[in-house]
Amino acid sequence: MTHPADPRATAPAPRLTIGFILAPRFTLSAFATFVDVLRLAADDGDGSRPIRCRWSVLSADMAPVQSSCGVRIEPEERLGDPSRFDYIVAVGGLIDGGPGLSSEEGAFLQKAAAQRVGLGGLCTGVFALARLGLMDGYRCCVSWFHHQDFLSEFERMRPISDQIFVVDRDRLSCSGGVSAAHLAAFLVDRHLGRAAARKSLSILMIDEPMQGDRPQPGLPLELSPRDPLVRRALLAMQQNLHAPLSVARIARDLGVGRRKLERHFSSDLGIPPADASVRIRLAQARMLLARTDRTVTRIAEETGFCDASHLIRVFRESEGMTPDLWRQGQAEAGSDAGQLTDVASP
Repeated sequence: MTHPADPRATAPAPRLTIGFILAPRFTLSAFATFVDVLRLAADDGDGSRPIRCRWSVLSADMAPVQSSCGVRIEPEERLGDPSRFDYIVAVGGLIDGGPGLSSEEGAFLQKAAAQRVGLGGLCTGVFALARLGLMDGYRCCVSWFHHQDFLSEFERMRPISDQIFVVDRDRLSCSGGVSAAHLAAFLVDRHLGRAAARKSLSILMIDEPMQGDRPQPGLPLELSPRDPLVRRALLAMQQNLHAPLSVARIARDLGVGRRKLERHFSSDLGIPPADASVRIRLAQARMLLARTDRTVTRIAEETGFCDASHLIRVFRESEGMTPDLWRQGQAEAGSDAGQLTDVASP
């Protein structure tokens, strides 16, 4: 029997309902961030009552599910009828995190698709949907870090790794991390309105909702390594943008010689490791120029260049103009796009 104090006993039916299926070793941050956006949109203030939104963790056997960081989540409901939800969202994590979803969970997702319930994949949750054939004919978002993993497993599909999330009809997917918050805000905006979405993100200290086509921060698109050693080296470069590691240090940390690492880069990407490092840092510099008002000096510091002069010289060699002129061009292009949108709006 429902307790009288439970807001669900007297409140109107929620306008957005989501069931979650957690894969073994799922990413806790993506799940928690997504849920927190729902939580903050569901009630007035920070009351956290599931009034306007309702969410539940689903399971076939109700056993706790361990996340990749070791924290366990206890399911709240058995699978049952998927049509009681607006969306079913699979939350993935480590690619080699174990057996994956159970056969019962797979059948549940397929039943949800047959009933035209929206399906979502957070982080590597889209892998689970694709393994069930539920992404066939759909566009899907995959983190740049798992782009090659996806291609290796699903040769006929072309994942999108230059956007933070993708919505294609009744399929939703995101790259993980903070993009989960923006995908959740997209759904809140769709079902509850923009004010509710902005409120959630503001409380979470996120400046504003991002559209799905916002580029993923990460590797430049031309760096699509197939070699596992090269991928590990690129990740080390990405994680040390502000203080770039020497090629010798990266090779040593990976347990190989410098010449071996250089051979792998040459074979896989056709460039030496040092050039790849510069491309990664330039990509980050472009992102900061386009999205922030930070000075060139500060951007140089944050992206591992010696000083502003060094960044300006390397940037000019790459883009044919200084960072300030490039930023001005981006701002003018954005302004022109905004004017076109205004003209096209009814």
